[in-house]
Amino acid sequence: MRTPLLCPPPPTQELPALLLEATKELEAARQQVLKRIQIWKRQQQLAGNGALFEENLTPLQKRCEGLVEVHFQLHQQVMAAGAELGAELLSQLLERLNEVLSSLVRSSFLVEKQPPQVLKTQTKFQASVRFLLGPQLLQASPKPCMVRADMVTEKQARELAHSAYSSTLSESTGEIVHNVVALETNPGSGTCSANFKNVMLKKIKRCERKGSESVTEEKCAVLFSCTVGLSPAGTTMRLQVLSLPIVVIVHGNQDNNAKATVLWDNAFSEIERVPFVVAERVPWEKMCDTLNLKFMAEVQTTKGLLKEHYFFLAQKIFNDHSATPEDFQSRSVSWAQFNKEILPGRGFTFWQWFDGVLDLTKRCLKSYWSDRLIIGFISKQYVCKLLSTEPDGTFLLRFSDSEIGGVTIAHVIRGKD
Repeated sequence: MRTPLLCPPPPTQELPALLLEATKELEAARQQVLKRIQIWKRQQQLAGNGALFEENLTPLQKRCEGLVEVHFQLHQQVMAAGAELGAELLSQLLERLNEVLSSLVRSSFLVEKQPPQVLKTQTKFQASVRFLLGPQLLQASPKPCMVRADMVTEKQARELAHSAYSSTLSESTGEIVHNVVALETNPGSGTCSANFKNVMLKKIKRCERKGSESVTEEKCAVLFSCTVGLSPAGTTMRLQVLSLPIVVIVHGNQDNNAKATVLWDNAFSEIERVPFVVAERVPWEKMCDTLNLKFMAEVQTTKGLLKEHYFFLAQKIFNDHSATPEDFQSRSVSWAQFNKEILPGRGFTFWQWFDGVLDLTKRCLKSYWSDRLIIGFISKQYVCKLLSTEPDGTFLLRFSDSEIGGVTIAHVIRGKD
């Protein structure tokens, strides 16, 4: 990242051009940092599906602090130049510099520890927010800044995003207890954060749903907000940040479908999006990557899914036993096929069946799977083909087609004749 070089005052005729160039470079450096913050947020979301995530925010904090320091120096030089720049250029530069600082401050307010993305009412949870520029800019005050957590609907989240998080929330969509926490600076670690340790969503106010949408497809979020006093100017600024999308449930039997909504949103949302818009249809290859990531993370194994497993899963979700593996590679899969449409001849969706496999493997079959002793994802027809040439006593474990979370043992027994 390039930072503007601030040198001793040049001849008067060169000063405006140099200050303009320095401001332009500062704006470019700011854009790089804001992009890096967005990438960090996206990686945090993918971690919800099991992806590796470097959550350490210290490098980002140092980059933000470095830019703010350059901003202050450049601001001083612009003010010192004053009349030499002329009123119009002076006003323009100050406006641009203020916008740089404002955007850095707002973007450096982050959710460091996300609330659970499937959140059951009347259940305690934890979360934390961090203000990267807090140690550098937060004004000393006898009263600490207080961060408030409120539940918002998807519609409210869109309105907040549309206003660039400058508007205030009119009404919370749920009642959260212990939802106000102090924003504190820790001189030892050089961090500024608010830790919500015993938060609980007491109740939720459901919003109007679209068409056939179920309650487990309804996405909310926690809005964290506070008003901070910034040094050295003593200005106040309102900071607001949304958590990742949350599906609120009231019964444990809703957990499975809620997890499907979260998995899909985490996997297929874009970095810059209107909350919480996500594609209704995605390439099958991307779906395979997502299922593999989830499987390995949930089962806690280093042995992922293989090509033949993907072939079986494609046959299942598309209900097509005539296509080749290559045919499936060019196909796309819809949200409805993933977790709305019931599989033919069954009483459950593809995701409900797959989640049952995850739970079974995690609880009972982890070591066997990790040692590659289970094929698991294989059709009954292919099992017969595999075992037809094997000696008596040969057996094979496959995940049940007809039962959620079941395993079927196929074995060879030939008669004496």
